[in-house]
Amino acid sequence: MKKTHLFIDRLIYILIFLNVTAMIFESHESIRESYGDFFHFFELLSIGIFSLEYLYRISYSFANSGSKGAINYIFSFFGLIDLISIIPFYLNQFVSLDGRFLRILRLFRLTRIFKFGRDSNSLKLFTKALISVKEQLLFTLFLSALTILFSASAIYYLENEAQPDKFSSITESVWWATISLATVGYGDVYPITVGGKIFATIISLVGIGVVAIPTGVISASFVEEIYKERLKRKDDQ
Repeated sequence: MKKTHLFIDRLIYILIFLNVTAMIFESHESIRESYGDFFHFFELLSIGIFSLEYLYRISYSFANSGSKGAINYIFSFFGLIDLISIIPFYLNQFVSLDGRFLRILRLFRLTRIFKFGRDSNSLKLFTKALISVKEQLLFTLFLSALTILFSASAIYYLENEAQPDKFSSITESVWWATISLATVGYGDVYPITVGGKIFATIISLVGIGVVAIPTGVISASFVEEIYKERLKRKDDQ
């Protein structure tokens, strides 16, 4: 059974690499026009193999732990990745969807890359780190949303009269607030009044802290999980 799992994992890893490579080449119009049939056939073959792998893992989990094991796999991180990587194809076959939406769904093919991390100890540690600080991350998400709303409201009242086309409403101002707090600053929308410039300066500085909080929380948690793992290995020895 162990050899079977190893063979399946290696086959899937090779197939993932080929799928991502095909996706990159397929984005070139000249290559897509010349080898469109090949790409379509390869996609069908890949979806078939990925689907069989998904069903195999469900049945294997069921055989080992019953229905609870199968459900745990289906709703696990990699179980969801396995499903998301194949479901756009079936949606395209059985459901009439907008072409633009289907092009977006094709991006889910890239989730096949995450299967590489199925046996990665580092990824498991990182997942544990995220789970252990999920409450703090949710709080920072709430804080970020609140700060964006406040910033959008303030800049709207400061800039609306001077730039009614760019700051026509609070919802339109959310774009400026988001890129300013993220310290990106594309330059497509910016304040021109004195009050707006002063406020933008303050918000940009606040944005550094807002971005730094979740980064620091995740980093600290990841380091802590690595430390725990090292202690565990020493105890086992």
